[in-house]
Amino acid sequence: MTDHSPTVLFICQHNAGRSQLGAAILEHLAGDRFTATSAGLSPADEVNPAVAATVAELGMDITNRTPRAVTDDDLEQADIVVLMKPGLALPSTPRGEVLEWSFPNPEAWDADAVRPLREAVSEKIQATLLTR
Repeated sequence: MTDHSPTVLFICQHNAGRSQLGAAILEHLAGDRFTATSAGLSPADEVNPAVAATVAELGMDITNRTPRAVTDDDLEQADIVVLMKPGLALPSTPRGEVLEWSFPNPEAWDADAVRPLREAVSEKIQATLLTR
């Protein structure tokens, strides 16, 4: 057993939806087995309210999280980088393993339409990260 929990960096375009969802769900499911963080290429002003609402249904409040830009240091420190959309152009080459995940866009960005995305991200995390 190691005293280092791997850092997983979730990246999407705006760090308001998919990447926030990935980090929150990993925190929820894995506890301290992983260190979850997220960033975006062109950050939005706030976390998407529908994403925050669906995460709140899991008992987590992410409304106070601020979307931020991914940095070279983030990419150097992360053990696993999860691109929440394939083909994102990163500012530098990640040191760790890179996973590219693809999820269909919700029909709308409201809680009812985002729940299937939340469940798909949860299933992917359970199948890909929690099996390590």
